[in-house]
Amino acid sequence: MSNDPTHQFVVSPIVPIEIGGIDFSFTNASLFMVATVAVASGFLYFSTSSRGLIPGRTQSVAEMAYEFIASMLREGAGTQGMKFFPFVFSLFMFVLTANLLGMMPYFFTVTSQIIVTFALALLVIGTVVVYGFYKHGTHFLHVFMPPGVPALLLPLVSAIEVVSFLSRPISLSVRLFANMLAGHITLKVFAGFVASMGALGAVGVGGAVLPLLMTVAMTALEFLVAFLQAYVFAVLTCMYLNDAVHGGSH
Repeated sequence: MSNDPTHQFVVSPIVPIEIGGIDFSFTNASLFMVATVAVASGFLYFSTSSRGLIPGRTQSVAEMAYEFIASMLREGAGTQGMKFFPFVFSLFMFVLTANLLGMMPYFFTVTSQIIVTFALALLVIGTVVVYGFYKHGTHFLHVFMPPGVPALLLPLVSAIEVVSFLSRPISLSVRLFANMLAGHITLKVFAGFVASMGALGAVGVGGAVLPLLMTVAMTALEFLVAFLQAYVFAVLTCMYLNDAVHGGSH
C-alpha cells in the first residue's frame, strides 16, 4: 500500500459516528480541514497581535496577503465588491493553507477531494446567486442576456450563458481538485522510483539519481502550484462576484 500513489487520498474514519444510519464519522479529511482553519487563523492572529509601524516578517506576510486580495477584489468586482473581502480572503487562505499542508510528509491533502472543492465552489456560486437576487431582484437575470445581441440570437445566447453559469461550480472545483490530485500522484510516482531503484544495489542507486532530481523539481513545482491554485480560485471568485455586485449592468 505504501507504493500505491492513490493511497494518500483515501479518506479513513478516526472517530466513527453513525446517526440514523447516516455516517457522520470524523475522518482524516475532517481533521486536516480543522487543522487548516486552525493554522490559517493562528498565523493571522499571531502575525497581527503585536502590530507595529515597522512590521516584522510575519506581519509583512499578513499585510501582503491582505493587500494582494484587496487589490484583486477591486480589480475583479470594483470598490463595491470590497464588502466581500472577508469571504474571498477566507477562501484564499483556506485553499492556500490546505494546499501547503498537503505538501508535508504523511499529511492529508484536503483539496485533493472533489467533494471539498465542489462544496467551496457551490458556496461561491450560491453567494453570487443569493446576493444577486437580493440586490437586483429579477434584473439579475440580465447577466444571461449580454447587451448588443440581436433579438433573433438572444434565446440561443441566453441558453449558452445559462449553461456557462451552471458549469462554473464544476469547472471551479475540478480545476483545483485535478491539479492537486495529479501533482501529488506524479510526485509519489517519482519518489517510488527512487525507493525501488535504490533497493537494487549500486547500479540501482546510480539509476535513482534522475528520478530523485525529478522528485526535487516536482516538489518545488508543487509548492508553486499550491499558491497558483489558491490564486486562481480567488481570482475566479472575484470575477463571479462581479455579476452579483453589478448584475446585468456591466
